[in-house]
Order: sequence, then C-alpha cells, then structure tokens
Amino acid sequence: MYYRELKREVYEANMELEKRNLVTYTFGNVSQVDRQHGVIAIKPSGVPYEDLTVEDIVIVDLENKVVEGRLNPSSDTKTHTYLYRQWDSIGGVTHTHSTYATAWAQAQLPIPCYGTTHADYVYGEIPCTAVMRDDQIARDYEEETGVQILECFADRSPKESPMVIVAGHAPFTWGDSAAKSVYHAVLLEEIARMAYLTKTLAPSVGPLKQGLTDKHYLRKHGKDAYYGQSK
Repeated sequence: MYYRELKREVYEANMELEKRNLVTYTFGNVSQVDRQHGVIAIKPSGVPYEDLTVEDIVIVDLENKVVEGRLNPSSDTKTHTYLYRQWDSIGGVTHTHSTYATAWAQAQLPIPCYGTTHADYVYGEIPCTAVMRDDQIARDYEEETGVQILECFADRSPKESPMVIVAGHAPFTWGDSAAKSVYHAVLLEEIARMAYLTKTLAPSVGPLKQGLTDKHYLRKHGKDAYYGQSK
C-alpha cells in the first residue's frame, strides 16, 4: 500500500483527538497532505473512533476525487482541500466540535487574548469568521466553509493564528502536519475554556496589554525566539 505511512500518521492523529476528549461519537476529523503526490489522507465519514483502523483512512486528491479507500471520506473534505490549495504552508488540518471552542463559535465571538498562555501560541485574538451567507449555503457548503476561513484571514497570517472559530459551526486548526494540527486543537480548547472562565469571573476585563502579548509570542515565534532548547 503506497500511502500506508501517510494513512498511519493520519490515523494516529485522529485517535489523539479521542484520547484528548475533543470528540464525541463521530464528531471531528483530521487530515494531512502529501504535496509531492497531490493527495491528502483523511478520516472516513461517520466512522466511530473506536472502530477506526489505519486501512479505513481515505486518500483523496486536492480536487476531492477518491484515490484510494473503500469508504467515503469525511463530509468536511472539501474544507480541508480548499485550505491546502490556498495555503501551501500548512501540512495538516483538524476539525472538532470541542465544547468550549464550539461555544465561542455558537456565540459568534472571537477569543480575546486575556493572558500569556494564549499569547504563547496565538498573536492577538483567535478570529471568528462571519456567519455564512445564504448564497454560500446554497452553493457547495463545505467548500464555502473554507472560503469563510480564507476571508477571515484576508489581513492575517495563518501562522500567527493556526486556528479559527467558524461562526455558528465549530473550530478548525492547522499546522505543518496532522499531529501539529491536533496539538493546536488541544491548545485551542484549553484557551477557549480559560477565556470563558476569565470572562465569567471578570465580565469587564479587557485584552492583555500589548507589551506582554508581544513578549510572550515573540519569545517562542520571533526571529530572536529563545524559548525551549536550541538545536
């Protein structure tokens, strides 16, 4: 099986979602792109995580045609492929309906940067898309979800915020691999929970001061980053 390793990585990333309690029943999916061969591997639609196997992972090209697999790919496949086509810097995409991040989506609100935990991973607020228009709903809904996300990032780098809240829907995250996109999904859920609790305790609180935001983000991500071990 030519795509065995790609399928294995995507299988393991999907199972990490269940391990981290970010999915319920069949909610959520993870994919990873192989740009050399122009394909992605993605979870099949409607398969419970406890039943999922490496062989179940579906290989799809970037125009959404099934290349390898006996099952239908995730219903969100067109969102994933749209993001891969538009952002050549990303290698993996995760979609969940995790509780706190989805609550922010249902409230149609971005997540402000209230503290340094948030600032360590995302520069500024975690953006929330506009609500999908009726004409978009009437077209190709899943691809239009990707359009929503791209429109939200018109003036923002997907590296500065490797995550988004899709208004009325749920979160998407990305990274340089499937595993990294799951990592960002875990971080997003924790940041969303912290932000909810912060706003509950102090409804009038504002975002973290810019100096602290800059310090914490740039010490990990800037050209002079010094957090962690040097290679």
